[in-house]
Amino acid sequence: MPRARNDAVEIEFETFGDAGGEAVLLINGLGSQMTRWPEAFCAPLVARGLYPIRFDNRDTGLSTWCEGQSYTVDDMAADAAAVLEAAGKTRAHIVGVSMGGMIAQVFAAAYPAKTLSLTSIMSNTGNPDLPPPNVALLNTRPLDPADPGFIADTVARAEAIGSPGYPWPPGALAARARAEADRAFNPPGVRRQMDAVGATGDRRARLATITAPTMVLHGEADPLVPVAGGRDTAENIPGAELRIVPGMGHDLPPALYDIFIETISRAIERAHESAGMGA
Repeated sequence: MPRARNDAVEIEFETFGDAGGEAVLLINGLGSQMTRWPEAFCAPLVARGLYPIRFDNRDTGLSTWCEGQSYTVDDMAADAAAVLEAAGKTRAHIVGVSMGGMIAQVFAAAYPAKTLSLTSIMSNTGNPDLPPPNVALLNTRPLDPADPGFIADTVARAEAIGSPGYPWPPGALAARARAEADRAFNPPGVRRQMDAVGATGDRRARLATITAPTMVLHGEADPLVPVAGGRDTAENIPGAELRIVPGMGHDLPPALYDIFIETISRAIERAHESAGMGA
């Protein structure tokens, strides 16, 4: 599988579809591997003539683990830019979920020429006046994969932040837990990613500079990042459209694929409309 390089950091990535299509850069959330954008999710984007690119953030999956090092969300946005370049693309529709939404926001602000559109999902602005993320759901250390209780514990964690209106198929979360543990398991990296988010602070001034057509998607039932974060994101990005989904929590079960893809497609449509008006 190809790898991109940003200084000493190597980023594992994968592409789908025809490289001639417009790129959709998919950015993961805290501690989640690129497989959280499953092939079944990428396939409908390919069917629309798009070129999805997914990757492991630093400290996750098969990308570089940054032991003993600190970094920022800006560094992670630079990783994303390196992936885009390694994939042979100069611009992309930028999509990020949770922490990935924060990275996507910073990317759109820092690299406007590389950003065709922005879709920020279940994220926030870093505004200190917002209800804070419920980090109690994240702070307990996960069990080791060798522990007999690992699968049940991991499933329980996923269900605690999941979407009450969009449940997972039976056994799907258990299968995902095992597959992810077999691929990579790096709890200290999650802590370093949390520190990077904490060090970024209030991003509202940077969001105000974003010029790309933007969609903001958030679950009304999100127990991890309250829906106020989505509203604040839309209010601080000029021209952003907000979609709040009842029954959606803080995850991407198959039952939500269509809503996510429709929202990304709307961002792309807006980018095309904007380019047409400017022609």
